[in-house]
Amino acid sequence: MSNIKNAKWIKPKRDYGDICPEYRYRFECNKQIKSAALEITAMGVYEAHMNGSRIGDFILAPGWTVYHKRHQYQTYDITHLIQASNEITVTVGKGWYRGGFLTWRDKNFWGAVPGLIAAINLIYADGTEETITTDRQWLSRESSIRFAEIYDGEIYDASFQSEEWEHTSYHFSPVDNLIPQEGEIVCEHEQIKPVEVITTPKGERVIDFGQNMTGYVEFDIEGKSGDRVVYTHAEILDAEGNFYTENLRSAKQRIEYICRDGFQTYKPHHTFMGFRYIRIDEAPDYIDTDAFRVIVVHSDIRRTGHFECSNEKVNKLYSNILWGQRDNFLDIPTDCPQRDERLGWTGDAQVFVKTASYNYDINRFFVKWLKDLAVEQRSNGAVPDIVPDIIQDMPVTSGWGDAATICPWQIYLTYGDKTVLENQIDSMTAWVEYIHSRGEEEYLWVGEDQMGDWLGLDAPEGTYKGSSDTDLIASAYFARSTEILAKALKVLGKDSTYYENMHREIVCAFQRRFKEYKTQTECAISLVFNLAQNKSETAAKLADMVRSNGNKLTTGFLGTPYIMEALSENGYTDVAYSLLLQEEYPSWLFSVNMGATTVWEHWDSLKADGSMWSTRMNSFNHYAYGCVGAWMYETVCGIRIDEDLPGFERVIICPKPDERLRWARASVDTRFGTIKSGWTYTDGEIVYEFELPVPALVEIGDRQFELNAGKHTYRSN
Repeated sequence: MSNIKNAKWIKPKRDYGDICPEYRYRFECNKQIKSAALEITAMGVYEAHMNGSRIGDFILAPGWTVYHKRHQYQTYDITHLIQASNEITVTVGKGWYRGGFLTWRDKNFWGAVPGLIAAINLIYADGTEETITTDRQWLSRESSIRFAEIYDGEIYDASFQSEEWEHTSYHFSPVDNLIPQEGEIVCEHEQIKPVEVITTPKGERVIDFGQNMTGYVEFDIEGKSGDRVVYTHAEILDAEGNFYTENLRSAKQRIEYICRDGFQTYKPHHTFMGFRYIRIDEAPDYIDTDAFRVIVVHSDIRRTGHFECSNEKVNKLYSNILWGQRDNFLDIPTDCPQRDERLGWTGDAQVFVKTASYNYDINRFFVKWLKDLAVEQRSNGAVPDIVPDIIQDMPVTSGWGDAATICPWQIYLTYGDKTVLENQIDSMTAWVEYIHSRGEEEYLWVGEDQMGDWLGLDAPEGTYKGSSDTDLIASAYFARSTEILAKALKVLGKDSTYYENMHREIVCAFQRRFKEYKTQTECAISLVFNLAQNKSETAAKLADMVRSNGNKLTTGFLGTPYIMEALSENGYTDVAYSLLLQEEYPSWLFSVNMGATTVWEHWDSLKADGSMWSTRMNSFNHYAYGCVGAWMYETVCGIRIDEDLPGFERVIICPKPDERLRWARASVDTRFGTIKSGWTYTDGEIVYEFELPVPALVEIGDRQFELNAGKHTYRSN
């Protein structure tokens, strides 16, 4: 039984400023313990210890939610940590709750108090129970963590020790917003050692870990009291080989550690970084750079998808997609992990959700985030561009708000669980009705400012928007979301007639209004959303656009997710492969050739001459363009979801080989088992191999046939 809502929020009696408070409570257990559990959360991020041992492995607990409506608490089994005499200590950092200037706004968006609330539930062997809750008998003091913020890093003084404990006071804040942990916890994963120590042309000492990633550095040192180890994090070196931080904007990503005497190991407590390199800004001469290592940190999502082929550059691209997902799936789906942003952009999430759901089990991860999307939704149904919405005054835009429909539908399709639709159906409906209410034309979304095909390469000078008609894109997404809503209602056994009719009206209005498609994005979206009046003509036009552009794309955030599918599903798989295998800018493999270890925000974040695209908005760890991963699973190897039997209860296998790849294979773990599909060109034929835990509908060329569960081999000329 939960008791945390019977506890009270506590706070230090005085303001410690940037210093993280440490809370303490001591208690005795004079009887044999049967079980003990700790329920706890904080206004910020916390780290708890019982009798000197870390409680749980949740990094940056309690995670990020819409705190005033949904504030998670965690429950830990601490039975093994209980002794006769006990001491619990908790440090609380600012995290997302109280961060300074988080997302370019004023400090303390959610509140200014480093509050703590907890309940320790003890069950004794004799059947009696005892509950200890936070009250004014808990103590607080300044901790050794002198500063900790998400963007700027941490200052830790190991030589500092205060015995000035003082009683806490109550913080009169409600508890009815407290909810049990819903999402996947954030935790530590693999460790990465340095691959090289570099002296830059400027004479700086830089450690290269060989991989752009999210996490923090841990190091060992035989220290002397007062010695300082200071280092800064960065993603990339500039054209001259110097340490480059301008793309971080105002984020410092800096660690300052002050030693005590003796051997010590340090890693940050209440922050994370996005980086490949660290620059040693200050350190004693005796420090050993081999003692530095990175601990990778992300949500505890399980790997479910695998892909590989004969082209090592494509394999590297796939690896970059995986890294970009892990690095940005840190409690919420963020856009980037390094600069002064790291926000839950809804558009980024919706374009990548299909690929993400094949790569990893993200069911629980997205169910939690989508609940926050629903509570952030405005009274008129508008969906903000970021969730949690700590900017609040941004305009509502198509392709971003449509995360309200596209994400829950994809999660349902991949995992076959209706719960996400049950949770989100009111939100989905409200979003469609919001669009329906906009403007003078009932069945189109026109005449409003939109972000459009963000970062499209065909953007006019001086703008980030591609040249695609924003009215066309908005109306197309109106159709897409309405179609999805009708399907979701039908799945839930609800009357979908109204929205099925609305969808038909939108398609008719779209075809009357938009008769000509002038960009790759306009063609691709119109094809995949089944809006093009003449699909064969539109597909031919798209293929010609790609070919005449030297087999290169011009798409941005909203066109890229659909261009490959638009081509391969309409007779131009060869053109899609040409885009995949293109190595010149702009292309996926251009970044691979430039040494990328994650997916970039821009096709040319780093230009061929080593210069940067810009300083204002240039992340080297942005997963959106990694959406091509879904095409690798679904088209290259042909593993597809059957919408009538979602969750891979039955699978459609429809591989489309290309001789420019000699072989390819993929697998996806499902609740029914692992699906494997692959093919090889050999001796003038293509040999297909399938391993199926469920029945499958197989399509190879013009042939279509059923296969039962089992291993199968098929040969084709």
